[in-house]
Amino acid sequence: MYRTLLWILLLTVLCSFVRNEKINPAVVDEQLLWVGGQTGEVHTYRIPLLTFTSQGSLLAFAEARKMSSKDIGAKFIALRRSTDRGTTWSPTSFIVDDGSLADGLNLGSVVVDEETGAVILIYSLCFHRHHCKPSSTMMVKSLDDGFTWSAPRNLNPELGIKSFAPGPGFGIQKHHPPAIGRLVVCGHGSIAGDGVFCILSDDHGNTWRYGAELKSIPYNQPKNNLDFEPDECQPVELDDGSIVINVRNNKNYHCRCRMVARSLDGGESLPVEELVFDHTLEDPAVAAGALEKEGVLYFTNPANSKSRVNLTLRWSLNHGKSWVTDTLKIWVGPSGYSCMTSLKGNETEDHKYIYVIFEKGQKDYFESISFVKIDLYSDQ
Repeated sequence: MYRTLLWILLLTVLCSFVRNEKINPAVVDEQLLWVGGQTGEVHTYRIPLLTFTSQGSLLAFAEARKMSSKDIGAKFIALRRSTDRGTTWSPTSFIVDDGSLADGLNLGSVVVDEETGAVILIYSLCFHRHHCKPSSTMMVKSLDDGFTWSAPRNLNPELGIKSFAPGPGFGIQKHHPPAIGRLVVCGHGSIAGDGVFCILSDDHGNTWRYGAELKSIPYNQPKNNLDFEPDECQPVELDDGSIVINVRNNKNYHCRCRMVARSLDGGESLPVEELVFDHTLEDPAVAAGALEKEGVLYFTNPANSKSRVNLTLRWSLNHGKSWVTDTLKIWVGPSGYSCMTSLKGNETEDHKYIYVIFEKGQKDYFESISFVKIDLYSDQ
């Protein structure tokens, strides 16, 4: 029995290695999920999120900005849902409405609890404190695969009133020790006291507390160009149980590239000894996508040091220590924030595809939000 298990493990590793060596991604389908500038209740759609539920449905979220393209202002949270891996989509529904707040909601991170099936969405209100205070960290939850959503719940009684903008992107549930089952959502703080912070839940989102932090320098003071200001971020868990957080380098400290932080204790801390600057990942200071799938680390961003153009997919076979020189140009024109997901299933197509949602335009990157399906092994 022991020898059989060993052979199965060895074959799994070898198959994974062979598959990784033959990665040759290609876009096989694209759909515009949202287009701004139209008549109706929404002026601009921004900040796309994407996740699979535990039942295999695909959920796409976005900020639906009511009056303008600006970060400040009243918004909805828009949702579209697919039950056929992105081939067809439901009409847009608005699952949160902040009314007419001068400093409305900021989206946010979505995290799926695979043990309970709950889909949890964390967002902020009044993050910029423009004509309102205090800032609030908010949560809504779906227990029926994204069909219906709970009333918003304010997490300030648990977390305090420190400004916290989750993501944007997805949170994770730990699959490897330490802290198996823990929900981890990471984001950044307010403009003056910025930095990366993570909130943790060990009871399926019933309660939350602050964990890891990587504070800006000078902390709680206005920032200048080239100051250390870790900002919007995307965590992923590696198979050794560590959490790697790909971070926006907001003031271009040290380089026009990405910061990468790492937690070894389940999101409790982000030691500065683990912080690196990844010069391969040139970046114009933007929210980027990261995803770990079958031992491969994927990354999307506008691959340009100054402008939000040229949305590119990269992949690493060694957990981000280096990146394969080949890349996939998803869109060469104006492009902004992005988010990725994949389905952890037993079907062949579940191993073969990843899915990307991103801001796309002809003149400006925030004109529309596009969804693409990517075949990782297109020549096989």
